[in-house]
Amino acid sequence: MKHRPTPVPNSSVSVENTPVPGTQPLPLSRVAIEQALAERGLPKFHGRQIFRWVQQRGVTDFAKMTDLARELREQLAREFTIPTPAVRLKQVSADGTTKFLLELEDGRQIEAVYIPDTPAQTFCISTQVGCAMACAFCLTGKMGLVRHLRADEIAGQVRVLAHETGLAGTAFNIVLMGMGEPLHNYDATMAALAVMADDQGLAVHPKRVTLSTVGVVPGLEKLANEPLMPNLAISLHATTDAQRSALVPINKRYDLAELIAVCKRFPIRQRSRITFEYVLLNRVNDTPEDARRLVKLLDGIKAKVNLLPLNEAPGIAFTRPSDDRVNAFAKILADRGLRVTVRASRGRDIRAACGQLIVEKTPGVISETIGRK
Repeated sequence: MKHRPTPVPNSSVSVENTPVPGTQPLPLSRVAIEQALAERGLPKFHGRQIFRWVQQRGVTDFAKMTDLARELREQLAREFTIPTPAVRLKQVSADGTTKFLLELEDGRQIEAVYIPDTPAQTFCISTQVGCAMACAFCLTGKMGLVRHLRADEIAGQVRVLAHETGLAGTAFNIVLMGMGEPLHNYDATMAALAVMADDQGLAVHPKRVTLSTVGVVPGLEKLANEPLMPNLAISLHATTDAQRSALVPINKRYDLAELIAVCKRFPIRQRSRITFEYVLLNRVNDTPEDARRLVKLLDGIKAKVNLLPLNEAPGIAFTRPSDDRVNAFAKILADRGLRVTVRASRGRDIRAACGQLIVEKTPGVISETIGRK
């Protein structure tokens, strides 16, 4: 059964999301809002009120913030806008997964996904328009990198999805596994996570956030010292440098030995593990020899392995392995003591599964070299 996209009419997009001449974006964090008000001679506590309206209630029209004085609301409307990604399209999969096409203020578009019952409710969020990593099996990499998302655009996706799905005020998980490489947009990603964790807002504890990276080693080294530490997932996908460099080009800069070394040094919370994601490609990286090398590679790391049989899509040269090959690979890992799960693909019928997010008509691709910092 095919599910048609649900267009969102322009009339449903609040006019307050359109920039007003002479205004500036409202600061993102609660502390920054309080500081902006203090600079204008206004009480800081109004910053907490505004932050709660935006984050907890999803209100971006100052006129509707009814516990603020009318004069203050009018002043805020003259001076600030609240940037918010606009929902342009929603597609619902047969399995309940919902993909959102979101438009940013400059007209660029990104995708984000709501995955219900996983077993928690989960939002898959983007950190860039496109991606520079160019992984051979990922549609997003076909876009190239258009631009980094700002922190408010990353956090804004969560706010929009929470209110679109009715989950604001309830517990949900976040995976930074949408479009882009989070550690390539490090500062904006970390700033967004701090805002999402604020208990005056959506209060998403870092334990409920998983950051997925292909292995930007300098970013991993910085992440190891963060006070707000998300769960870590490494997109590995291969067990030799030759194989990984062909599939994940950044391996030519940060090879397996360097990546595994930083993983062994990475601080892991008690009862936590680093997740290693491994996309299984038919007769490419799914042999018994690959499985045995993977066990050896992860020796000494508190690890669990997520096996992801390829989500096939036009433009991707690889094919999905049979269930027998997937199960044989998983059995070798499990028999040798590794924790392993085979991830069920969600939203494949609407191209919302892992590696399938792409906005095909986003202009302005840029080329950027990922170097050491």
